[in-house]
Amino acid sequence: MRPRDIALAVAVAAVWGVNFVVIETGLDHFPPLLFSALRFGLAAFPAILVAGRPRVRWRWVAAVALILGVVKFSLLFAGMAAGMPAGLSSLVLQSQAIFTMLFATLLLRERPRPVQIAGLTVAAAGVALVATRMGAGLPAFLLVIGAAVAWGLANVATRQASPPDTLRFMIWVSAVATVPLIILSLLVEGPERDLAALRAVDTTAVLALLYIALLSTLAGFGAWGYLIRKHGAGTVAPFSMLVPFFGIASAALILGEPVHPIDVIGGTLVLGGVFLGLVRSRPVLSDRVVRVGA
Repeated sequence: MRPRDIALAVAVAAVWGVNFVVIETGLDHFPPLLFSALRFGLAAFPAILVAGRPRVRWRWVAAVALILGVVKFSLLFAGMAAGMPAGLSSLVLQSQAIFTMLFATLLLRERPRPVQIAGLTVAAAGVALVATRMGAGLPAFLLVIGAAVAWGLANVATRQASPPDTLRFMIWVSAVATVPLIILSLLVEGPERDLAALRAVDTTAVLALLYIALLSTLAGFGAWGYLIRKHGAGTVAPFSMLVPFFGIASAALILGEPVHPIDVIGGTLVLGGVFLGLVRSRPVLSDRVVRVGA
């Protein structure tokens, strides 16, 4: 990769890492489901008017919208709203690689290599180590783990969809996910709470929405898709390991989140295990699996 493309990959990882801090900021202003609905709605419109058709079967658009857009982000936002720290969320969410391999094995009959199994076993041990210190925060931790499970299943669905244009696909996924998220927000969070949040919108809330919808979703996935098309997933995917680094660093610097020694050890195991699986599995990586971002 040329230095310019390396810089772009690092920049995208930074955008996605800081995104967890922005999510936590946005959750101070919006209920989780409403915030997720607004994020996807803003990412989809008006971009969908010029994006063109997704060029994949609609059932795959609907499946990924439901699993990734509705389930994964609802659980992630709910977990963070329940107290899961932003930096730790960026780390724990990397366990999606474990569930991606499990679902690929169960549903696609793929046979993981021994080194992949070893690497992701190490990553699972890291997640378990982090869980040992959660205490009263365990329910929020489990919500984020649930988000990682949904992300793993969405990765397999995206691989089956095989979209020729990842950005266009994500725009349509965002559009389809918006409606059920709005309905869920009205049913679960209530119209009164939603209206109160919308009436109280300030500059910080607007900037948080613009960041996660335009910068993290549209610009981030657009740039990532460009890099994968140019260099291949095997070359680009390891840069995703920088996302938790930027997430934890920005949470510590901006939000003042403490970094616990157990989190450092567990995080090292998670990232080391996932990185091992990524690097040694380059020949079988799909160029269109959505592995990173938040």
